[in-house]
Amino acid sequence: MFTQPFNPNTMTKLTKVSSSRLLSLDVLRGITIAGMILVNNPGSWGSIYAPLRHAQWNGLTPTDLVFPFFMFIMGVSMFLSYKKFDFKFTAQTFSKLLRRSVLLFLIGVALNWFGHFGGTLRELWTEDLTFFAKIGQEANNFESLRILGVLQRLALVSFFGSLAVLIFKPKRALWISAILLVFYWILIVVSDSFEQNSSSLVAIIDRAVLGIRHMYTDHLPDGSAVVFDPEGVLSTLPCIAHVLIGVWAGKLISEVKENGVRIQKLFIFGTIILFLGFLLQYGFPINKKIWSSSFVLTTCGLASLLLALLIWLIDIKAKKNWSVFFESFGVNPMFIYVVAAVLSVLLGNIGFTVYGEWVSIHAYVYSQWLSPVFGDLMGSLLFALLFVTLNWFIGNILYKKKIFIKL
Repeated sequence: MFTQPFNPNTMTKLTKVSSSRLLSLDVLRGITIAGMILVNNPGSWGSIYAPLRHAQWNGLTPTDLVFPFFMFIMGVSMFLSYKKFDFKFTAQTFSKLLRRSVLLFLIGVALNWFGHFGGTLRELWTEDLTFFAKIGQEANNFESLRILGVLQRLALVSFFGSLAVLIFKPKRALWISAILLVFYWILIVVSDSFEQNSSSLVAIIDRAVLGIRHMYTDHLPDGSAVVFDPEGVLSTLPCIAHVLIGVWAGKLISEVKENGVRIQKLFIFGTIILFLGFLLQYGFPINKKIWSSSFVLTTCGLASLLLALLIWLIDIKAKKNWSVFFESFGVNPMFIYVVAAVLSVLLGNIGFTVYGEWVSIHAYVYSQWLSPVFGDLMGSLLFALLFVTLNWFIGNILYKKKIFIKL
């Protein structure tokens, strides 16, 4: 039997789930993965309910909470995982950490690459004999491939966050977080980089390190486009602070075995940093795209409160029936995220001809089945929910067989 908590950074096949695991952690992790899949796969990007959109720049929507919540939980899991090694920094630990981080980063790049040339798949359903030649051309076209992304950011913060924990120990996690958040705030203030434009220090550093053709292009409400990567290089600094705050929350959880005391500590901690985040926004607005210091504190505060609520509901009150759905996502988060990304590309680029016009499976299900019956907005949401359910079936098979696929 394995007694360590689930760690999304190792790959193995387990035969039995530990009875000592905190189920609420798996459930919260599952909620965030399901949320990621939901907001990334609407029926139509032109028909999305407001809470399921990201804030255009400053501000916070429910959708903006999904990724930071997962990062917070990564920090909690990091503490619980390294605790069994007494946080000793060894050559073997560093080697494993480096291997995991590199693999996760490369998987993220591979997903970008797969989506990059996915449009060529459409020609498979035509009589164009140059299809395979074009596939080869696109597969070798790296000139405009985006380098960074969600998995790449997780890889970087996992690597540097783990190093900080192992070298400086968890008791200094909050101090390191504070230093990083203040330093980042100073950089943004001094360079006057509060706006989304090419003169922002965030964009300048990304262009220098990545190159403009390897960055994300964001489309503004006025129809213009700006090259600005929301998972960029400089904004990784506050993300490291983000995961270290999660480490501190893991320390609070681990200090006591009684769940009632755990939720008290988490509620107090979460409330304090939530209010600090709200106060800080007057000097550094809450902003996901540059991962502002106020965004870190606010989302970590909310994540702490939600985790405390789940511990009370699931681990104390034993109200577990509703959470089974999310457990299937929570025990194989990275695998299901990758599967969902691959399926999204396939459904959007494999299709057939209808009335002389080519249509993808994605577009056909939305435009022919859902939108006519439920309307554009509800039809778009129902498509996203169906896509989440499809991925749940895959995850649930693994969950029932107690197979955990990890990096």
